Amino acid sequence: MAAQGGGWFVLLLCFSFVSEIVTWKTARNNPEPPPVVIWHGMGDSCCKGLTLGFIKLVEAAIPGIYVLSLEIGNSVVEDVENSYFMNVNDQVELVCNILSQDKKLQNGYNAMGFSQGGQFMRAVAQRCPSPTMINFITFGSQHQGVYGLPRCPGQSSHICNWIRKMLNLGAYTSPIQEHLVQAEFWHDPLNEDLYRNKSIFLADINQERGINESYKENLMKLKKFVMVKFLKDSMVDPIDSSWFGFYKIGQAKDTYSLQESTLYKEDRLGLKAMDKASKLEFLTVDGDHLMFSKDWFIANIVPYLKWPFN
Repeated sequence: MAAQGGGWFVLLLCFSFVSEIVTWKTARNNPEPPPVVIWHGMGDSCCKGLTLGFIKLVEAAIPGIYVLSLEIGNSVVEDVENSYFMNVNDQVELVCNILSQDKKLQNGYNAMGFSQGGQFMRAVAQRCPSPTMINFITFGSQHQGVYGLPRCPGQSSHICNWIRKMLNLGAYTSPIQEHLVQAEFWHDPLNEDLYRNKSIFLADINQERGINESYKENLMKLKKFVMVKFLKDSMVDPIDSSWFGFYKIGQAKDTYSLQESTLYKEDRLGLKAMDKASKLEFLTVDGDHLMFSKDWFIANIVPYLKWPFN
């Protein structure tokens, strides 16, 4: 009887082991998609306007996905205001804390940054590697900054007119750098030394004053870094900034590409290594700022948001 009981025990162990294998295979074949974190652009908010449309687009394309749209502040109104007037470094620190406390993100997440939210989300990737950012997609972002503010979204033209005046008065003065978001990624090709020394955000995350090895190491952990450029962008000046290009020093007409930049040649952020490892993707849309079709999004972006990862 003892031997017979032992046989049943072995049989139960085998059954349990087989069940675990079946469960593991089922989970692997039908996994939950990784969560998505969204950082909106200037004048927008977490939960209205363009961003709400982006959220619905993701949820419709990938049923069951968890989408966290970042709210910078305690209300939608405050969120919009902070897109103009809250120090970007403080915003990034706030977001890092939000992500670290969200239990649904602890196994990793994909990120999308729209317009200025793209370079802000990149700062998160560089400064806050936990939880893990897997794939990162930016839409019309200003990775090398802007030298001009040709158009503002929505009903914010009066704010943008005021911002232009402040930038013209002195983009790199401490009060403006500390309290005006757009000044923190203002890049003056006619005053490169001033930009490099006084920019409190962009010059830092682009390694303009020295090399922070953790920035480089953290960014290189991405599986894919996807950059979308809008060929008729009336918001980003120059448009090439969406792909890390910018105006050549001393003028504001001719531009250089990422591959022609010192950032790339000296591999200050690891972008050269990522490019050679096929981790960088450069996409275009033949349209204005953040204007793309549902079909384009499903064909070109959704694959980066699903499991398995590209």
